Amino acid sequence: MIRGVSPNVLEIRKFVKIAQGRMFNPGMSEIVVGKNASKTYSGLTVGNKIDMAGGHWEVVGVFDAGGSAFDSEIWTDSRVLNDILKRPSNIFQSATVHLDSPGSFQTLKDSLTSDPRLNVDVTREIDYYAKQSTTMTTLITVLGGFVAAIMAIGAIFGALNTMYSAVAERGREIATMRALGFNAYSVVFSFLVEALLISFIGGVIGCLVVLPLNGLTTSTMNFQTFSNLAFAFKITPELLVQGVIFALVMGVVGGLLPAVRAASLPVATALREL
Repeated sequence: MIRGVSPNVLEIRKFVKIAQGRMFNPGMSEIVVGKNASKTYSGLTVGNKIDMAGGHWEVVGVFDAGGSAFDSEIWTDSRVLNDILKRPSNIFQSATVHLDSPGSFQTLKDSLTSDPRLNVDVTREIDYYAKQSTTMTTLITVLGGFVAAIMAIGAIFGALNTMYSAVAERGREIATMRALGFNAYSVVFSFLVEALLISFIGGVIGCLVVLPLNGLTTSTMNFQTFSNLAFAFKITPELLVQGVIFALVMGVVGGLLPAVRAASLPVATALREL
């Protein structure tokens, strides 16, 4: 998506850095492209000249927006874009305002919405982009939940198989422990600890495997605006902890039945097999 911006946009979006080339010059048919847009579409490399939106543009820079939605955008001087699109120079589709503090937002909103000369929708930028990606967020959440459920079922059956095998192989050991005075609760506890240890190791390995994906930027179609939307995978410590907890829960669910079976083994029957 090509967007007309102010030449000093980098002063507002301080997290955006020019990765290649330079910023466009005001009044010139020059564009800078997001890192993801440069990789997705052919021709959007520094030095190339392209025809787009009814104009002839030169790509002078590539910017890095840290994996945010801006990485899928193309920026140029707003007045040049308005001139090419035959729009009045004083009409803009949207305006981004940098406030002194978060608390100033409501004051600005009340001032603009109460002016009868204006018909504007005032919203925080983060809320605007969240609204734009509602459909995609829902889709990813549903698909992610479905995949997680399938994997959880597989993990439970894997834990069941592992722990049932352990019970079958150590039937004599369990019977000996019961004969020496260990009660059923002790046997159940020992097998649950073993299941938790196995699931904990599996959860940690899984967390280590996904760490290389942290910061990986990709893109998809925004079904609400039919434009390319870039986003980056963020693997936070909270998500890693949740993953390990999820693995531990699956270990408990999968290890409980084998542990109960181990505790309910008839002592006399198992000892006769020695």
